[in-house]
Amino acid sequence: MATADPVRFSRRTLLGAAAAVGAGLTFSGCGGSHGPGQEPAEGTQGKGGAEGYSGPAVTLQYWNGLTGGDGPVMKKLVAKFMKAHPKIKVTTTSIAWADLFQKLPASVQSGRAPDICLMHTGDIATNAARRVVQPIDDVVKGAKLTADDYAELVWKATYYKDQQYAIPLDIHPAGLYYNKKVLAQVGADPEKPPTTKDEFMAVLDKCRSKNVKGYWVSALSIGGLVAQSMIFQNGGYMISDDGTKTGFADKPAIDSITYFKSLIDDGYSPKNAAADGDWVSFSNNKAAFMIVGPWMVTPCKEAKGLDWGCAPIPVFGSEQQTWAGSHCFTLPRQTNQDKNKATAARVFVNWMSQNSVGWAEAGMVPARKSVRESSEFAQYTDVKQFEKMIDWAHFPPNVPGAGDTDPEWSKAVSLAVTGKKPVAQALQDAAQKGDQILTANKKKYSG
Repeated sequence: MATADPVRFSRRTLLGAAAAVGAGLTFSGCGGSHGPGQEPAEGTQGKGGAEGYSGPAVTLQYWNGLTGGDGPVMKKLVAKFMKAHPKIKVTTTSIAWADLFQKLPASVQSGRAPDICLMHTGDIATNAARRVVQPIDDVVKGAKLTADDYAELVWKATYYKDQQYAIPLDIHPAGLYYNKKVLAQVGADPEKPPTTKDEFMAVLDKCRSKNVKGYWVSALSIGGLVAQSMIFQNGGYMISDDGTKTGFADKPAIDSITYFKSLIDDGYSPKNAAADGDWVSFSNNKAAFMIVGPWMVTPCKEAKGLDWGCAPIPVFGSEQQTWAGSHCFTLPRQTNQDKNKATAARVFVNWMSQNSVGWAEAGMVPARKSVRESSEFAQYTDVKQFEKMIDWAHFPPNVPGAGDTDPEWSKAVSLAVTGKKPVAQALQDAAQKGDQILTANKKKYSG
């Protein structure tokens, strides 16, 4: 497998998708909880699809950005839903995340919005502020969902201005993948993955002594979940919780990019590695490690001749923290709401939440505790390694337009890692531009 879900390249891609929304059509950032046609369908208020669907046959449009290996798993789940609900047909459209968030606002304004849309926690506040999605409180109430059944972080991320706009499907933290064949080849213990920066470097030293590039660093992707995990571990942030300042030029960010650049400069990684160089080298038994999310569990299982394991991400900083994301179900706003479709869409979201254990086939950790504690989930031993990191997970801030600064960060990281600019200077330049963007966004989304 050469290509995975675009989220594979981490927050760089996720926030690029969110930023695309900012370039779309303009929606009011103010107003009540219901726009035109947004009153809940008859019979759904307080039930939210929990009592099933008994109306006439309907066809729902479901959009998501699952264009990689997780797409077929989602389609299997949709097929199971339709078998259980023969009156509800679901047409799934998978669009690259960035393209999806360009199309979604326009579809809402034109009256052609999908009935259901999957998005990441980092997208929720922006789309809620722009009135692209509608509150989903009735689904939460009808399904009797409570914060107690979710990790606090993911539950809070579904809110914007005290209203809930999404139902979490999963949590996907960054973790460590280790190649047992390569570890044995260089004289490291293939059953003992590193847990600290020192242990990680000890293995890379063994690799270098055997002329093996142990961990491939790419200027095009290292600024995503890998570098950001180290930033979080050192108490840093990408964007402040109130959305007014970037942490791009702070010491945790400078230290993180400097460290990963040093792996190239000191010969632990080849120069000019491609964006997917970590996966290509790892899957071809040319590297010892890969740091990425759980969506690569399935590709690893399918790769011929690959003997591998996964574990929590090492502590490169002072405490255990990790980048994480979450796919969530949302209901886009409809200019002319069909009440039967509104009910059916809520039934779909409710059912997917209850049956999310099947989503673990795509490597994702179910968001609901009750699902994770089930006997069905116990069989996903690799995915359960990522479950260990839920309490250490760190999401993007829940503020509108938070991702609009990401292109500046990505450009700066590339310039720094390739040596075209000193690390501190590149990140300072990005911080200055990023802070200007956040200031403008604060005005744009106020109200």
